[in-house]
Amino acid sequence: MLFALAIAALVLVPVVVTFSSFARVEGDILAHLTEFVLPELVGNTLWLVLGVGAGVSVLGVSLAWLTAMCDFPGRRVFGWALMLPLALPAYVTAFVAIGLLDFTGPLQTWLRDTWGLTGLPEIRSRGGVILVMSLALYPYVYLIAKNAFATQGAIALEAAQSLGLSRTQGFFRVALPMARPWIAAGLMLALMETLADFGTMAIFNYDTFTTAIYKAWYSLFSLAAAAQLASILILFVLVVVVFEQRSRTQMRYGTVGRSAATRRIRLSPAFAALAFAYAGTVLAIAFLIPVAQLALWTRDVIADDLDIRYWAFAWHSVLLAGIGALMVVGVSLLLAYAGRQRPGNAMVWTQRLATLGYAFPGAVLAVGLFIPVAALDNWLIDSGRAWFGFDGTEILKGTLLVMLLAYLVRFLAVGFGPIDSGLHRITRNVDEAARNLGTGAAGLLTRVHLPMLRASLLTAATLTFVDIMKEMPITLMTRPFGWDTLAVRVFEMTSEGEWERAALPALAIVIAGIIPIILLTWRGTRPLD
Repeated sequence: MLFALAIAALVLVPVVVTFSSFARVEGDILAHLTEFVLPELVGNTLWLVLGVGAGVSVLGVSLAWLTAMCDFPGRRVFGWALMLPLALPAYVTAFVAIGLLDFTGPLQTWLRDTWGLTGLPEIRSRGGVILVMSLALYPYVYLIAKNAFATQGAIALEAAQSLGLSRTQGFFRVALPMARPWIAAGLMLALMETLADFGTMAIFNYDTFTTAIYKAWYSLFSLAAAAQLASILILFVLVVVVFEQRSRTQMRYGTVGRSAATRRIRLSPAFAALAFAYAGTVLAIAFLIPVAQLALWTRDVIADDLDIRYWAFAWHSVLLAGIGALMVVGVSLLLAYAGRQRPGNAMVWTQRLATLGYAFPGAVLAVGLFIPVAALDNWLIDSGRAWFGFDGTEILKGTLLVMLLAYLVRFLAVGFGPIDSGLHRITRNVDEAARNLGTGAAGLLTRVHLPMLRASLLTAATLTFVDIMKEMPITLMTRPFGWDTLAVRVFEMTSEGEWERAALPALAIVIAGIIPIILLTWRGTRPLD
């Protein structure tokens, strides 16, 4: 229990620190933020949340319905392939979209030269940001909604039709309301990722709280201003978390027979062709075209850019992701095991607090953890100077400590979920049998549970590894000098408009994410196919 409380306290540190920043307000900076910055940030954030929410809902629900409930050519392939955009960080999709669709990009250049067409919508706009984020994040809604529709089976729709409703009316009045809690859960995940995004907003130069936090820290050189902006962003996030928790409390799970779950609507040839075209177009725009463009750009620059620096970028990315994944898996295992040993409401709430960090943007965690570490660092330096004549300027700030702690807080929920689920699948009878044979608590974990949790541990480690590989704001804001990663290289190149040179590190990140996504979707869709 003490260990779980300690982890929960670590998660709450960034929240307490960011809100405490209002105790030391810098008047001139706060006045500037209030008058010139906050109105734009709030407006941009609200429009982004509304637009992305609508985009991911339409794409995710429609594609989920088609692949779960309808028969059309390619349905099985689309069932897992439509999850592949998760392997593409949104900031990668963003710079590929700008590189292709900008005024000087190949598409508009070809349209002008060949057909004389001009005046196409500007990709560097609010609509462009919403489009890219929707294409990158719709799989959150798609996966959960697909499972919900598949669980309903065709019985719900047939029951609606037996009451005199048409198939369309049955979808909107029966099937969709039944799946609404699941859809809301996926929507909330997508919105939390939207609020946390930094790379896409920086590439589009679309100011939100995450970009403003970075600018306050590195342009205004004010940690207090960054913390104050972070506290406002936390309020946005907490509102989303509350709605997400409310949606979960309304969920009711039911099952149907396998024959009903696998009985699908047979579309007419015309509608089957439309379904194939729709799913294929979304997959092409969200994944196939960006990856193909990355490959083409990489081919053009690899001879000049692939040097010893890239091996360092790749090594730093892999090393940090590996260490972070091991930390997350180790702490997640102990946290889940503590809940098994001491079940109860107090432990459940402690575990919820400990895994709340995934809801906080990386920029918030970077600021919230850097401030107390910097204060501790200053105290150690002053004490060392007074007691031992220490003349250094950094002890903790120049290390990987802040970054790794932020990784742990941010991604603990990613590792905890699979491990906790795996432990719940191990019945108490196994524990009792082991204890009857003289096995203690430590032996029960190492000799009984760990072998049975092998798949869950591997899943947790893989998902965490991929998330850390893609993570940009934490790495960018807290890395020690010389610890550039692939994600940092993407940021540097896109900041200079060097889309082609950003393709090489971006493609490496995508490759690292594709295999886990394929394994995840294959395991998720296999029982229903």
